[in-house]
Amino acid sequence: MSFSNLGLSEKVLAAVAATGYTTPTPIQEQAIPHVLARKDVLGIAQTGTGKTAAFVLPMLTILEKGRARARMPRTLILEPTRELAAQVKENFDRYGAGQKLNVALLIGGVSFGDQDAKLTRGVDVLIATPGRLLDHTERGGLLLTGVELLVIDEADRMLDMGFIPDIERICKLVPFTRQTLFFTATMPPEIRRITEAFLHNPQKVEVSKPATTAVTVTQSQVPAGREAHEKRELLRKLLREAKDLKNAIIFCNRKREVAIVHKSLQKHGFSVGALHGDMDQPARMAALEQFRKGELPLLVASDVAARGLDIPEVSHVFNFDVPHHPDDYVHRVGRTGRAGRTGTAISIVTPLDQKSMVAIEKLIGQSIPRAEGDFEVPADSGERSDRPREARGRDRERSRGGRGKPQRGRDRERSHEPRHASEAMPSSDGTRPSAEARPAREARPAREARPPREARQSSEPRGGSRQQANNSHVPSIGRPEPRRQREADTEPGDHSHLPAFLLRPVRSPAGA
Repeated sequence: MSFSNLGLSEKVLAAVAATGYTTPTPIQEQAIPHVLARKDVLGIAQTGTGKTAAFVLPMLTILEKGRARARMPRTLILEPTRELAAQVKENFDRYGAGQKLNVALLIGGVSFGDQDAKLTRGVDVLIATPGRLLDHTERGGLLLTGVELLVIDEADRMLDMGFIPDIERICKLVPFTRQTLFFTATMPPEIRRITEAFLHNPQKVEVSKPATTAVTVTQSQVPAGREAHEKRELLRKLLREAKDLKNAIIFCNRKREVAIVHKSLQKHGFSVGALHGDMDQPARMAALEQFRKGELPLLVASDVAARGLDIPEVSHVFNFDVPHHPDDYVHRVGRTGRAGRTGTAISIVTPLDQKSMVAIEKLIGQSIPRAEGDFEVPADSGERSDRPREARGRDRERSRGGRGKPQRGRDRERSHEPRHASEAMPSSDGTRPSAEARPAREARPAREARPPREARQSSEPRGGSRQQANNSHVPSIGRPEPRRQREADTEPGDHSHLPAFLLRPVRSPAGA
C-alpha cells in the first residue's frame, strides 16, 4: 500500500514524496484512516516505528480547512520532553512546507515573552510539555476551549516522569467533544486507566506486542565488577573493540553519572558529548545537533534521550547502568535499529543488576545472551587515575597498611599510641618517664575520701541557694544514689533534702 491510498490531501502527499518515503509503516497504515475519520485512536507500537508521522500527516490534512484564533489553538500535542516536542515541530515544518500553518512550541528554557507573542497571533498547532502549558493557562495567556484534536504522545513516559496529574488537568480544560489520539509503547495499569477515562470508543491500533524490542537489534550483556572504575574501563574496552561502530549512545541512570562518564571518556581521548536534564536548552540542542551531524560519534545521556532522538542511523546503544524500570530498557534499545536497520545494544551488568535484568527479560519475553569474548578488565589498567582525589588517597593509605582516617578513641588506645609528647620522649638513660615524673595533670591522684554526710550537711548553710539544696544528696563523682538509699540515709526531722523555698518561715496575717 502507498500513501495515496490512505486519504491524505494532495499537498501532504507531495510533501511526503519530496522526503523520499513511498510506503507507510504498519502503524501509519492502520492509524491514518481512523484519524481522518475523526475517531479516537489508541496506538500501541514500539519506538522507531513511525508513530510521529502517523498523527502529523492526517493532522495536516484536517488543518487545511479552518483558521486559527488568537490565544485559542486548534490542535494540541503533548510531549514528555523538550527534545521530543522539538522533533514533532520539525515534522510539521517538513511535511507542512506547502501550507500556511502557524505552529508554536511551548517548552521550558525559552522566554515566556516570545511564546506569548506567538499565541497572540493565533496558533493552528500547539506542541507543548505539560508543565509549561499549564504555566501559560494559569497566567491567562492561553485558552484551550477551541482545541478540536488532542494528541498525547509517549504516554508511558509521561507516567514515568510524573505528568499524569497534569495530563488529567489538561484533559478537563479542553472540550469534551474533542478527538483524542493516544500513543504509547507500553500499557501499564495506570495508562490503561487514563485511556478508559479520556478516550471514547477508541480504535485500537497495535502493530507489536507492548514492551517488545525490535528484531533487528542484537542484544547482549557483559558482566562487570561492583566498582565504578571497573565499569568505566570495561566501557572503553567495549568501545574500542566494537564492530561496525558508527556512533553510539551511552545511557546512565543518574545525571551525576553522566557527567563522570563523559569526563572519563574525554580524558582518554574519545570524542564525546553529554545530554541530561540539568543542562540548559541551548546546550542540550547543541549537543544533540553535533551528534546528528556526526561531529560527536559518542553521546553520554540520561533517560531524557531515551525518547525524542530521531536519529535513524545510531549503530550502537550501551547501557552503562542497567535501568531500574524495565520499560526504560525498551526505549533505550529503540534508539538503534530504527526504520528496518540493524543495531547493537550492549548492557554492562554488575552483580547488583541481576534483579533488574530478570525483570527486563520477563518484560520483553526473551533472554539476553552474554556477549562473546574476553572482557576481563586487568587489575593494573590504570583506571584509578580518573577516580576522585579522595578515593585515590584512600587507596594509597590502604597500600601502606594504614587506615583511611586517623585513629581516635578506643582505636588509639588499642594501638598503644602515646597521648602526650612527654610519654613518647625517652629520658637520658633510655627509659620512659614514670607516672610520677609526668605533668601533674597526667598523674591523677586517687580520689580523696569525702567527709560524712552529716558533716557536709552541718557545714552547709540552711538558707543556701536552690541549686545547692537540690543537689545536696547527689555525690559529685559517680552516679546519683538510688532513691531508696537516699530515703534510708535521711534521718527523721532532717529536711536538708528539701528545696530552700520550702524551708522559709510562713508569716500569718496581722489580724490572725
